[in-house]
Amino acid sequence: MRGQIYRKLAVTNLKNNRKTYVPYILTAVLTVMMFYMMDALSRTEGLGTETMEVVLAYGRGVIVVFAVIFLFYTNSFLIKRRKREIGVYHILGMGKRHIAKMLLTETLITAVAGIGGGLLLGIAFGKLLYLAFLKLLQAHTSLKFEVSVPAVTDAVLLFLAIFLLTLCYNLLQIRLANPVELLRGSSQGEKEPKTKVLLAIAGFALLGTGYGIAVVTESPLEAISSFFLAVICVILGTYALFVAGSIAVLKILKKKKSYYYQAKHFTTVSGMIYRMKQNAVGLANICILSTMVLVMVSTTLSLYAGMDDILRYRFPREYGVRLFMTSPELETMTEDVIREETAGHSVTIDPDTELSYHQGSAAGILGTDGFDLKTETDYTISALREIYLIPVADYNSMEGKNVSLEPDEVLAYSTGEDWKKDTMRIGSKEYQVAGTIDELKVEPKNRSRVTDAFYLILSDEQEIESILKEAWEGSDMAEEWIEQQSSVEYVHFFDLEGKEADCTAAEQAITDRLVSQVPGIQCESRQQSRDSFYDLYGAMFFIGIYLGVLFLIAAVLIIYYKQISEGYDDKERFQIMQKVGMDQREVRRTIRSQVLTVFFLPLAMAVLHVAVAFQVIKKLMVTLNFTNTPLYLLCTVICIAVFAVFYAIVYAITAREYYKIVR
Repeated sequence: MRGQIYRKLAVTNLKNNRKTYVPYILTAVLTVMMFYMMDALSRTEGLGTETMEVVLAYGRGVIVVFAVIFLFYTNSFLIKRRKREIGVYHILGMGKRHIAKMLLTETLITAVAGIGGGLLLGIAFGKLLYLAFLKLLQAHTSLKFEVSVPAVTDAVLLFLAIFLLTLCYNLLQIRLANPVELLRGSSQGEKEPKTKVLLAIAGFALLGTGYGIAVVTESPLEAISSFFLAVICVILGTYALFVAGSIAVLKILKKKKSYYYQAKHFTTVSGMIYRMKQNAVGLANICILSTMVLVMVSTTLSLYAGMDDILRYRFPREYGVRLFMTSPELETMTEDVIREETAGHSVTIDPDTELSYHQGSAAGILGTDGFDLKTETDYTISALREIYLIPVADYNSMEGKNVSLEPDEVLAYSTGEDWKKDTMRIGSKEYQVAGTIDELKVEPKNRSRVTDAFYLILSDEQEIESILKEAWEGSDMAEEWIEQQSSVEYVHFFDLEGKEADCTAAEQAITDRLVSQVPGIQCESRQQSRDSFYDLYGAMFFIGIYLGVLFLIAAVLIIYYKQISEGYDDKERFQIMQKVGMDQREVRRTIRSQVLTVFFLPLAMAVLHVAVAFQVIKKLMVTLNFTNTPLYLLCTVICIAVFAVFYAIVYAITAREYYKIVR
């Protein structure tokens, strides 16, 4: 009998608070659905490569963290809104134990609705998600739809644990509070906030530091190491500025009498001071979530849309072979296979794109007089350079030159700044710089890359081998690896001319024969690598969109609760304003001014974050072989425009609910 009372009371409470609980339950449903679909997708056998599995597992982990934090966060809105209601129950004679049973029943109903609805939708739309995923990867496979029992189990256990945590939090709030505190719980904090000068200054300093890092970072390698520091600074600075900086600015406006004592400013500024105190953290959350949505969707969209550019950057020529620890016999065998298979498939090698030469490679630390070959010494990331060593005979053959070099001479070519000194040290050896090269067919100048490269032309292969031996001397790598890296390699790159199908078939035939017949050879093909690139970037785009939707849901819900909470908090205040003489038109104007300013402040700040981060993210994307800056800019602008339109629609819908409550 008592159980029925608690159940009826819980159902009644949920109905009476449907404006707050229905969005909460819907969010739980969507979060469960998205977790189940991601978990089930990551468990699908034979779906893709190991890289794809890692990306999907990462996406699943982010959803778990998001679900824990966000459902707990939104629950705090609900319990704060209901403190007065619970206080009334307490005053009327209901003990804390009975209130706990009522909250337990409400939580069970919410959990069953959220988890059950989420699983049903996840199972229903799982097949559609799978098809969309395959479409992004451009994969062709038979679809086998099945319900993932482990994913169902994971979802049930995870979200039951989350709802249990929220219940414990709610019970703790009720247990620690007395009835009087509960009655005024939803209206606490109505005093004008104090100006936290130090926190505001810290916010500006942190934001400036984050922006400064983003602006001054030059090297993609530096961007990798500094990006996360910049992100942390910007996030902390954003929270500090919304919590303290906004109030400090409003207080300054309030002290400016010529501005403050105007009808259109008086109520707006005073109202916004109170509003910022109540909702600063929520607004900062909206700003951070909006920034995350814009960054993730724009970057992953750019990577996916620029796939062809990425492939051409990674593989400047359609096909290439690398023969490690070469010999004349192996080189002859390699060329014979290439010649036979191209002829057998009715295709030819484009002579304008063909390059064949010998080279050695090493990593060097750029100094004032040359390069250190020992990477274990102290150095800055910006000083790291790729060094390629080419014999002068091969240089002459490629470039149609007739240059001769002494053993102690070198020709220098850099993809970045030219070498400007007459001598150059390479390890322990010093060389006279016979000249610098303006152009080299192997790689164009000023090509965007992770690190600048130096191509050094030396007298012969023996000189190159001596440098490579020094570079790898004392290394703790495997002997086989050291031997391979210490040897001069033979490379041959080219494009094929002919029908696309014939070129693809010829490349596959060349690869099959060379891998089986020639030891120590590596083949690379732009076309053959396309699938693996789509696996990586398609999966990243999928995760970007997926998490973008998730964070968008979070932002929308925070906006909704902010509007509803402010509506109930402001209702009495605006009624008083009308009683003292403010007409309805002035009230609506004041409301519109406050709501619009505060509502769109997070969006404006998010756009500013994205604009400042543009340069550093652009450099980060070079590490993923993406260099098409105009495409990235276009995708960013489109994402901002679409998000702004969606943001405005959400504002219009939630503002309407606000006006209904206030008027």
